[in-house]
Amino acid sequence: MVALALVTSLLWGLSDFGGGLLSRRTPPLTVVVVSQGLSALVLGVVVAATGAWSAVGPGLWFAAAAGVIGPAAMLCFYRALAHGPMGVVSPLAATSVTVPIGVALLLGERPQPVQYTGIAIALLGVVLAGGPQLRGARVQRRTVALALVSAAGFGAVLVLIVHASTTVLGLLLALFVQRVCSVAVGGAALYAAARRGDPILPGGGRRGLLTALPALAFVGVADVAGNATYALAAWIGPVTVAAVLASLDPLITATAARGVLRERLRLVQAAGAGLAMTGTLLLASG
Repeated sequence: MVALALVTSLLWGLSDFGGGLLSRRTPPLTVVVVSQGLSALVLGVVVAATGAWSAVGPGLWFAAAAGVIGPAAMLCFYRALAHGPMGVVSPLAATSVTVPIGVALLLGERPQPVQYTGIAIALLGVVLAGGPQLRGARVQRRTVALALVSAAGFGAVLVLIVHASTTVLGLLLALFVQRVCSVAVGGAALYAAARRGDPILPGGGRRGLLTALPALAFVGVADVAGNATYALAAWIGPVTVAAVLASLDPLITATAARGVLRERLRLVQAAGAGLAMTGTLLLASG
């Protein structure tokens, strides 16, 4: 379970990093819709090849709900980033992990005492790894509200996708349904943006978008693969531990930025990384 959850954080962290890079040249909504559309195509092939269609069941409603909530949460997150400093928005969005933890506790899951300590330390590390802007940040209430709404949405997606199925084939089908719904919702928003005259293509136009397709495919596939490994980790359980370990993706994103873009980690981010690793060790030892 620990290995699967850590793989989840790696996949999500790389996906976030890739999406962030692409969003510098391409409108974020386009990045979301195209990357998820490409991942839906890949999943469609996998579902057809494995016969996962046979796993149709009522749990797919959870997947459909996740597909609707996901793009809405992402849109709130991007709007929060547009109106406020990343050093405030990112740590607030990282609190999404409290949703699956809270649901698991309400359903009766009880971690070991050492794991409670690990959860608290790792959560603090995740928030600090986002580089919170502790001083000089004047943030509008709307920005804070958008960031918290996005956190709630991301957390809800984690809960819903775990409950969408109880088998591997069912999970594949659920992830496909989630992606199709996400593309439908995001595509409608993208169409509305185009009607308003907002830019939806990168600077290079259609040729630039075609050039970016391999990178967009990686972002989408890494994200959906992370959803799959998280669901598997949560099935093995406990969810409280899997959710915290999977939420270490900001550390991966920050590390990738350090290695590729030569961005220097702020002191608070380095401290967050240390706390997150300490919390991870406590969770694994429990």
